[in-house]
Amino acid sequence: MTCIRIRPTTGEDRSSILEILHRTGMFTAEEIEVARELIDAWLNNPAQKDYILYTAEREGQVVGYVCYGPTPATEGTFDLYWIAVDPQFQGSGIGKQLLFFIEEAIRKARGRLIVIETSSQEKYSPTRTFYERNGYTLEARIKDFYREGDDRLIYVKRTLSLP
Repeated sequence: MTCIRIRPTTGEDRSSILEILHRTGMFTAEEIEVARELIDAWLNNPAQKDYILYTAEREGQVVGYVCYGPTPATEGTFDLYWIAVDPQFQGSGIGKQLLFFIEEAIRKARGRLIVIETSSQEKYSPTRTFYERNGYTLEARIKDFYREGDDRLIYVKRTLSLP
């Protein structure tokens, strides 16, 4: 597993994170724009509590990030909005470290449920496998949600099952 430091995201991380999202080849321009909006909400409005961002760095280089937050109008439910690792570091355990980091933070915040949404497209198969290997279960499927033939898959993990 690659040795990384996980810390709150800063303004200096913004361009590196957006570049990572582009280089993964997984996200549309519209999706990256949504990620940018959430990054900017975190950076420009410290009073907001909806989005929490952490950056993974290795030897001073941004290698990944995660964005999560409490789900509005729920008690103890959190959404994992984004998790991305630089393609040259994928498979080295960074994603898992980021995931475990937020799971621990959610547990400390008395969270009881973590929800992740992803696509049914074939290119997301490694993403789905990653979630399943880390104890998330497919809870729901909404057919043709994103576009015709592209379902929304909703994975969950109850904090009682967190290590």
